[in-house]
Amino acid sequence: MYLRMKRIIDIVLSLLGLIVLSPVFLILIIGIKLDSKGPVLFKQKRVGINKTHFSLLKFRTMKIDTPKDTPTHLLKDPTIYITKMGKFLRKTSLDELPQILNILSGRMSIIGPRPALWNQYDLIEERDKYGANDILPGLTGWAQIKGRDELPIDVKAQLDGEYVKSIGFWFDVKCFIGTFISVVKSDGVVEGGTGAKGGEEAASDKETVSK
Repeated sequence: MYLRMKRIIDIVLSLLGLIVLSPVFLILIIGIKLDSKGPVLFKQKRVGINKTHFSLLKFRTMKIDTPKDTPTHLLKDPTIYITKMGKFLRKTSLDELPQILNILSGRMSIIGPRPALWNQYDLIEERDKYGANDILPGLTGWAQIKGRDELPIDVKAQLDGEYVKSIGFWFDVKCFIGTFISVVKSDGVVEGGTGAKGGEEAASDKETVSK
């Protein structure tokens, strides 16, 4: 029952968000274009509900010569690839705003497990244990306010499983409010040099450029 209401809430809030934030979108688009060469948006292959794939949208925060399909925290020195505008977008999480369009299209929800990269096989497998691949991924979620990039894969999947078990209106409200607090404090954001290949650390949600 709640899942039907949740979809209605997603549509209403995302439409409202597009209208209210349209001036912000315009300013960010101009800033990105003036700051560096390349498209304003980029598409990234992510895992959606029932492990289907979709193209997640973000504002571009990195230069177009960034290594393809490499999470930011696995780059030896990601700062050389992040644009000046990109630093601001990442710090404020404004690079995530275009995902409002993913929500409107029904590929994402406002609250849910963050969609894994298509090649985050360890995370996808761990989420299977908790049924976290069987619901719509979210713009933000329970794991996001509990550590984000700092979380090991098994912990992130477990937190996603906790969300699946407790999914409901008030839990979504708790995640929504917690997200604003996390963004203001910049909790759990890892830009580079702390991850390990092979899935020992959670892959960054931040941009990896697909050329």
